[in-house]
Amino acid sequence: MIDAAAAPRAVLFDLDGTLVDSSADLIRALGTLCAEIGEPPPDPHTVRPRISAGSRAMLRSALPRFDGERIDALVPRFLEIYAAALAVETEPFPGMPMLLESIEARGIAWGVVTNKPAALTHPLMEQLGLAARCAALVCGDTLPVRKPDPEPVRHACRLAGIEPSTAWFVGDDPRDIDAGRGAGTRTVAAAWGYLDGGDPHSWGADWVAPSVAALHAALAGA
Repeated sequence: MIDAAAAPRAVLFDLDGTLVDSSADLIRALGTLCAEIGEPPPDPHTVRPRISAGSRAMLRSALPRFDGERIDALVPRFLEIYAAALAVETEPFPGMPMLLESIEARGIAWGVVTNKPAALTHPLMEQLGLAARCAALVCGDTLPVRKPDPEPVRHACRLAGIEPSTAWFVGDDPRDIDAGRGAGTRTVAAAWGYLDGGDPHSWGADWVAPSVAALHAALAGA
């Protein structure tokens, strides 16, 4: 269990699968792409766990007989389709709006560290009404490196004006936990997320939060 003896000065979140559920919009964009190239529609149950692993992983799950070169060639079109309808059904996970309000009410900063490129992340955060409230927003192309490298997490801490040791980093992928641990934050595995088919208890996080409500309770007790 994460040490809740002292409140964090900042809570940093991964985006897709942790802060927001973007699965419906991403899977719909993938379905449009499959229709364009004459392939069957993707199986949502197969694709959803792969979302946090990125666009190539999603495409590979939907198009298993395609080689890496063809997958790479399809990525730009997939992202173009997705960019045109970023937030039709995407929304914060249940309980997340209340959690963010509670964090803000206590004077704790919050931010996002994602591997999603800025050209998609910034419009999405704007459309969800979260951009102006976010103390730090680090995207997959903000720096020359991205998660699991710890530098994006360190950069978010600098933007928020806090030391990594005073932050909690919450994510639904092993890369999030590796990045947070390497940066020196406390780490929380988001068991409500996509998880890439893995067991979050095996990632070495300081705590596996079973739900947004459980994370809210832990922060309320800190």
